[in-house]
Amino acid sequence: MTATDRSLELITTAAQAAADKLAHDIIAYDVSDVLAITDAFLLASAPNDRQVKAIVDEVEERLHKELGAKPVRREGEREGRWVLLDYVDIVVHVQHAEERVFYALERLWKDCPEIELPKDAVATRGKVAEYARQHGAEADGELS
Repeated sequence: MTATDRSLELITTAAQAAADKLAHDIIAYDVSDVLAITDAFLLASAPNDRQVKAIVDEVEERLHKELGAKPVRREGEREGRWVLLDYVDIVVHVQHAEERVFYALERLWKDCPEIELPKDAVATRGKVAEYARQHGAEADGELS
């Protein structure tokens, strides 16, 4: 099984929205073969809590305006360090760079196929690894 066309449309729009708000290390995985609850995950990060919120707001607004999608669940907004938007077909994770390094979601999903994203969305790869090096932590090698 692979992600549906609707899921890919949501992922692409969400990735572009995140990129437009300067998200770092945007990556998407087709998790439809290993999870029954969703088709795809989008991961993005930002260097501070305020930017995490801005990215989340832009993703939510664009998905609603352009595709008529609303999240069924939104978690983590109060802390602003890791916000999850659940659209059923896709789940969007926007994390502070520190959380991205610590939780390393890429390691959990690295065996799943990566979904091709717009060029703007992948232009900032490596920022989380750079953050990890600067702060003495180890980031997943796939972010480098």
